[in-house]
Amino acid sequence: MVTAICGGVRVTSVYVPNGRAVASEQYDLKLEWLGRLRDDLVATTAADEAVVVCGDFNVAPEDRDVWDISQFLGATHVSKPERAALRELEACGLVDAFRVVYPEVDGLYSWWDYRAGDFHKGRGMRIDLVLVSRALAGRVRYALVDREARKGMGSDRPPSDHAPVFVDIDT
Repeated sequence: MVTAICGGVRVTSVYVPNGRAVASEQYDLKLEWLGRLRDDLVATTAADEAVVVCGDFNVAPEDRDVWDISQFLGATHVSKPERAALRELEACGLVDAFRVVYPEVDGLYSWWDYRAGDFHKGRGMRIDLVLVSRALAGRVRYALVDREARKGMGSDRPPSDHAPVFVDIDT
């Protein structure tokens, strides 16, 4: 996690631990990590402050944020405790900026398993999130998952399993 003040907006970029498997030590540490992030937000953020928390959360907020929820039953990224921890972050006054722009659109993913060729099969997850404070939510104008960047730059530069997520906020 790294935080900076940019143009009067407190921006925190996170990589939430993967969690590996439900009920594993890594999973418990993931939930603890999310709890500490929530505690930090509560302790350091004013209700009217302009805040962005973004990055790889390794949590799909809703069933519609995975290509087929039946394929993820009992797995990390979609478990009730992970989603509850994400809801606790949102209870700190954060809003999913992507859903501000696309409230009803399904199938917009930011991660695909490259080992199984899932990108080309449309089998992804939306786990890269941009959460904004309510002070910024009304200023969100545009959001994009850059699928072109995910395709890679040729054989000398293979693609990531994530695509960049962009959100445009009026200043």
